[in-house]
Amino acid sequence: MSVQTLRWAVADGRTLTGRALAHWARRPGEVAVALLFPVMVVLMMGYLFGGQMDVPGGGGYREFIVPGMFALTMAFGVETTFAAVAGDAAKGVTDRFRAMPMSPSAVVVGRAAADMLHSVAALAVMAVCGVLIGWRVHEGAAAALAGFGLLLLLRFSLVWLGIYLGLMAKGPESVAAVQILVWPIGFLSSAMIAPSTMPGWLGTIAEWNPMSATVTACRDLFGDTGHAGTSWAAQHSVLMAVVWPLVIAAVFVPLSVRRYRAMGR
Repeated sequence: MSVQTLRWAVADGRTLTGRALAHWARRPGEVAVALLFPVMVVLMMGYLFGGQMDVPGGGGYREFIVPGMFALTMAFGVETTFAAVAGDAAKGVTDRFRAMPMSPSAVVVGRAAADMLHSVAALAVMAVCGVLIGWRVHEGAAAALAGFGLLLLLRFSLVWLGIYLGLMAKGPESVAAVQILVWPIGFLSSAMIAPSTMPGWLGTIAEWNPMSATVTACRDLFGDTGHAGTSWAAQHSVLMAVVWPLVIAAVFVPLSVRRYRAMGR
């Protein structure tokens, strides 16, 4: 790839990122709901059900669930990515982009960049909520930044999953199918409940869930309460929190690009 081609791709990707941000600016209510929904979940879990929850190893349940809710917020973003990509494809916007003299990668790269910016905002809102209900970082700024970096790495990989599913879908109404995929996988993890409290076979699945790797790694880096578990994956959570997203991205980035190029043939 020549320098000129790379500049062209970057410029087109930046333009389409700006397009997505402009859409959000025109629909502030929709954006606000997306940002505040995880806050509602963590408040509901922390205050309505938290009194009945015991954290293995001791500690408060609200501090236990905040890192889990960080990761779930990244996972819920798959639905946003899917709906945007599937909506553009169903309305013919993607086909019009394909017919324009722009870099072939700009559409998917622009979508990914916009969704990553949205994810940064979502994490900021969740962090403020966490501080207000008693969550704290106990291991210093460098470890905290590493934890947030792992969360964004997870989101980056899931962006490409959402893009691929959106390009494969018949329309944005198929988002229900994505919810059926995302919600069970998200909650079958250590995000809300310690895997050690689950039946043995189910706890093993939960400990090897990519979500659990990120959640456990973040709890370690933030110094928050919560028993890490005894499996190899739980004991090497930081490593797995890097490996799992890289594997997911390695699968779905080329699949997304290939699917985009194949559209309309």
